[in-house]
Amino acid sequence: MVLTHKFFEGKVPARGELSELDRQTIAEIATYPEKVGRSIETYRFRDALAEMMNLARLGNKYLTETEPWKLFKTDPARTATVMNISLQICANLAVLCAPFLPFTADKIHKMMNLPAKGWRDAGGVDLLMDGTTLDKPELLFEQIDDATIEAQVNKLLETKRQNELNAWQPATVKEKVSFDDFGKVDIRVGTVLECTKVPKADKLLQFKIDDGMGGRTIVSGIAKYYPEPEKLVGMQVCFIANFEPRKLKGVVSEGMILSAEDKDGRLVLVTPSQLVTAGVNVG
Repeated sequence: MVLTHKFFEGKVPARGELSELDRQTIAEIATYPEKVGRSIETYRFRDALAEMMNLARLGNKYLTETEPWKLFKTDPARTATVMNISLQICANLAVLCAPFLPFTADKIHKMMNLPAKGWRDAGGVDLLMDGTTLDKPELLFEQIDDATIEAQVNKLLETKRQNELNAWQPATVKEKVSFDDFGKVDIRVGTVLECTKVPKADKLLQFKIDDGMGGRTIVSGIAKYYPEPEKLVGMQVCFIANFEPRKLKGVVSEGMILSAEDKDGRLVLVTPSQLVTAGVNVG
């Protein structure tokens, strides 16, 4: 269309004498409505789309072989024939791409001033009448930058996350235990005196706890959910006091701080709703 505006004032030029390449191209154009239509009717949509794209490739190949941008100075009549056939390919694409790209098909129709055409009209090289004035050509598709793609991907991921949250169900209740078994677990309340990240351990926080019994150190794997551990100082937490001490990344941990795992995977510290004395039992 750009070349038509440049060489023929935006009007569809008439075809002149046909070369062997022209006749082969015209014959191949005629095969595409049946190829695309048959694939659609048999629900082979990927094949149908591929055949439609093959028609576009035929147009690209035809232009590359004829090189009308070089031909016009020496043979404007031959250039007119090449441009006519090329424009007829575009007109056929406007019809055949409609099942896949309806809005793009409308844009091509409008730019070419192409009258409404049905599927039965496709395959010929008389869709555009000689002398038809083309509108100013415009890009059919906008370039999608990385930021737009990232935004759409994030939107899809957020939708997936929300769907997973909405479908969340509580975990199955574990095997029953006796009250005596539960009574063996010593759960206490302590006050956080210090809280720092454990060096070379991204997941671990080191708590210094006032447990009412002289104090203790507990290491907990919740650093991801509390990026500013110093803000936990002064908070009261529930912890298991009678676990055997364990060494984690060189730090001896004397218990386990209790936290609740929310449906989105966040770990939230379990804490009394009111201030209580450090060292009191939970039960």
